[in-house]
Amino acid sequence: MTTQTFPAEALTGFLLLPPGLTASQALAGLLFLGFVAITLAGAVVATGARRLVRSVAGLALCFLGVAGLYYYLASPFVALMQILIYIGAVCVTIIFAVMLAETADQERQVERKPVMVFLGLAGSAAITAALAWVALGTKWTGAPAAPEAGSLEKVGQSLLTTYSMSFELISVVLLVAIVGSLVLARAGRDK
Repeated sequence: MTTQTFPAEALTGFLLLPPGLTASQALAGLLFLGFVAITLAGAVVATGARRLVRSVAGLALCFLGVAGLYYYLASPFVALMQILIYIGAVCVTIIFAVMLAETADQERQVERKPVMVFLGLAGSAAITAALAWVALGTKWTGAPAAPEAGSLEKVGQSLLTTYSMSFELISVVLLVAIVGSLVLARAGRDK
């Protein structure tokens, strides 16, 4: 019995690739754009939903897209930490607080004042311009070499030496999430 292999030229012709771009580069680009789309869709849901639970679900989707971007950039450990900390801890804590504070038929009545919308758009445009300025002014180097497969002991040493500041900041993020959740739950009891 003979096996047939799928010719790469067929995939290249199917995707209508520009000259000089291989099928694997095109698929990597599509994967990157997919993660960007997931991140943006989650952000839109998080900011536009009327129910807090849906907003938190959008936030979790946004964090998942960011984790995918980390994985795409050859940082699987950071991607895993993104999922564990931001989705597994922060979003779940907020969901518990929202479920304690908000009834099922309660919707947020958000008044969108034009001044606040303008300030939000201006702030977003300023941040986007600053990030674009930094990105365009940076001399980008090639992709780093693949990291060595580390044992749990090496990961623990890195967290307590090289990445100790990041490790401490994660605890601050978790503390802020817990305090915010308690504030939400307390506000729900007062209603």
